[in-house]
Amino acid sequence: MNDILPAGLTTTVVVPASSANLGPGFDSLGIALSLYDEIEVNTTESGLKVAVEGQGAGEVPLDGSHLVVRAIGRGLAAGGVAAAGLIVQCHNKIPHSRGLGSSAAAAVAGLGAANGLLAKAGRPVLSDDVLVQLASEFEGHPDNAAASVLGSAVVSWMSSSREDGQPGSESSGATPVYAATRLDVHPDIRIVAAIPQEQSSTAQTRVLLPESVTHVDARFNISRVALLTVALTARPDLLMTATEDRLHQPQRASAMPASAEVLRYLRSQGVAAVLSGAGPAVLALTTGDLPDSAVKYAEDQGFSLVAMSVSAGVSVR
Repeated sequence: MNDILPAGLTTTVVVPASSANLGPGFDSLGIALSLYDEIEVNTTESGLKVAVEGQGAGEVPLDGSHLVVRAIGRGLAAGGVAAAGLIVQCHNKIPHSRGLGSSAAAAVAGLGAANGLLAKAGRPVLSDDVLVQLASEFEGHPDNAAASVLGSAVVSWMSSSREDGQPGSESSGATPVYAATRLDVHPDIRIVAAIPQEQSSTAQTRVLLPESVTHVDARFNISRVALLTVALTARPDLLMTATEDRLHQPQRASAMPASAEVLRYLRSQGVAAVLSGAGPAVLALTTGDLPDSAVKYAEDQGFSLVAMSVSAGVSVR
């Protein structure tokens, strides 16, 4: 049985938004963005109180099914403890269901809060590798979660291990193992997110993806992902070519025509633009200002343009 944390422990977590895929890097590349949710957690003698302000207020549950609360419980259990009661206050700035990693941020925030409580109780904290694993278990893929944990850009991957500790295949029913490594983004790279009012569900847009792809398209995306790691870290002049994709963005276009048009227009103006995750937000990676024509076009389509920088990972105090 897990030990019970004392009442009166307090921790605050700031977690960044993220964008996944970055064009060709489907379910593998991600980047942390300077847009944040802040979570304050207190341990109490009993009960649960959840408050949410900002994004998601009035839309998300305020009980034990809240993703932040579930992640806190998972993180505390991994640390060998539990809380008799919690007060969880969420101050959210990351838009929900826009492709900016709000659910991954919630999972990472809860796990970060668990780490903060463990530290305040004098317990060993969970490593970054464990945070990536646990947060990715909530998500089912590691790209957004790893970016919010590690910061900067990340290359992430999934493998499988059997109960006997030997490697397994993804189709064998083995337990997924998630991992990631951080990339240092070139300092000249700037980011602008074009965010619409409409929402989109990753689950809904994934059904648009085909079960198989041609060898030609697979080879194309492999080359672009390899090139993108170079462009992000050393050669931003290659971003335009490096962000080309054939595996998921064209297939999702019918579900979000406005985003597809903004993406097409930005790229026609020489801007290395990509669908942010599953959309509908569009992310522009550039080393200068966006052309005035591109700004006007996106705004005329109802998109808000938000300048961002590459963020550090989750912080806990």
